[in-house]
Amino acid sequence: MKPLLLPLLLLAACGRHETPPAAAPALPTATVHTLPAAYESHAATEEVVGTVRSKQRAVVEAKVSGRVLEYTATPGAMVQRGELLARLEVQEIQAKVDQARALLDQARREYDRQKQLITSNATTRQEYEAAEARVKITTAGLTEAETMLGYASVTAPFDGVVTRKLADVGDLAMPGKPLLEIEAPGSLRFEADLPEAILDRVQLGAQLPVRLNQIVVGTVSEISPIADPVSRTFRVKLDLPPVEGLRTGQFGRVSVPVAETRLLLVPREAVLKRGQMEIVFVVRDGRASLRLVKTGKTLDGHVEVLSGLEEGDSVVVRDTDRLIDGQPVTVQP
Repeated sequence: MKPLLLPLLLLAACGRHETPPAAAPALPTATVHTLPAAYESHAATEEVVGTVRSKQRAVVEAKVSGRVLEYTATPGAMVQRGELLARLEVQEIQAKVDQARALLDQARREYDRQKQLITSNATTRQEYEAAEARVKITTAGLTEAETMLGYASVTAPFDGVVTRKLADVGDLAMPGKPLLEIEAPGSLRFEADLPEAILDRVQLGAQLPVRLNQIVVGTVSEISPIADPVSRTFRVKLDLPPVEGLRTGQFGRVSVPVAETRLLLVPREAVLKRGQMEIVFVVRDGRASLRLVKTGKTLDGHVEVLSGLEEGDSVVVRDTDRLIDGQPVTVQP
């Protein structure tokens, strides 16, 4: 039986025929819109962090010593110029005012008496002039005392908002000891500390983009002429336009141009992301050709392509998610 098995197997093998694979269906022709990948000049920038601050701010202090009797302004309150913020207890100054008033009253009575006597030649011109001088001196003394008494009422130096309260009722106020802080919220600027390496890239009057909760354009208004001895940086201040939503203390970044570069850019919608891969389709010989690319910065609706494309490549910019590699295409002008 064994000698017959091999010829039978060979005969069976010769009778088996392989079925050829079916041809893949032809892909439909797609209509596409293209733009050439092109190099464009772009200013390379370095971002420096900074803070929004008020252009007009003040630390309010007492001009005389005394206990704080009352606070009429609280943090967040809007105040007008000359509005009362705090009131101090200054009994010593009040006593000086009372004394100055009494001396002035006495000097005026003596002056009136001398004035009557001089008309009848009952006194000397010297005594009359001395009485007149005492009236002037005591008047000046009363003015000085009343001015000091007025300092017991601490008022707002300008229209603004109270940002901090630095003392409480009962605390001793004195010259040099802050009572509160006030800022004008309608006038803001951005302050940043620039390193020396890029300071020469900034000029007075230059307009630079500042990224806060939105992009605003600030104008350089001040550049510190000396460096901070610790950080070795220079303080630069940019005036900000009146934009709704900006507040003092906000964190931001200012973009400082440092060099001019050329970037290969394509429209942002031309780049597809599939997992960790970034792809574009280019038209070559009437067909869509898939390219793996590596992208960089995003600038005004365009994406920088670092690798995978060359200048002049015809890049498909619409409906790229419907294309298949190798699909025939018609470019619509």
